[in-house]
Amino acid sequence: MAEPDYHFEDFTPGRVFPLPERQVSAEEIVEFAAEFDPQPMHLDEAAGKASILGGLSASGWHTGSMFMRMMYDGWLSQSSSEGSPGIDFMEWKRPVLAGDTLSGRSTVVSARELRSRPGIGMVTFLHEVENQRGELVMKGENPIMMRLRTPVGEPQ
Repeated sequence: MAEPDYHFEDFTPGRVFPLPERQVSAEEIVEFAAEFDPQPMHLDEAAGKASILGGLSASGWHTGSMFMRMMYDGWLSQSSSEGSPGIDFMEWKRPVLAGDTLSGRSTVVSARELRSRPGIGMVTFLHEVENQRGELVMKGENPIMMRLRTPVGEPQ
């Protein structure tokens, strides 16, 4: 396995990591909803149009899942991530509709080494996902544990 491009030391506050674009299809909205969130506005175009969402819309959980893949493809797969202890918050700001194109960014909010786990740092990110009109559709924040490139006590 190749050495990761990004270690704890690379995640400095204010650094922005772009998220790749993702097209959202009606088929994937319905497929996700049928298994995980079978509310009518996620399963049927007419029900979606009749709702306050204005069309066939992705479940918020589907939006979060698409964001996770965008983050993985954009930078997480190239990092020394050791996982996350959770999500501080996730907000769904606007509906994600069939045909939308999502993009966004992850911005480093803070970074600190963990005293309880030498060689690991905690990096907190603010994530923002927008549609093709530049409208914010999802916002979230969470910490992710990252290995240090050179843990304390190891030769440089």
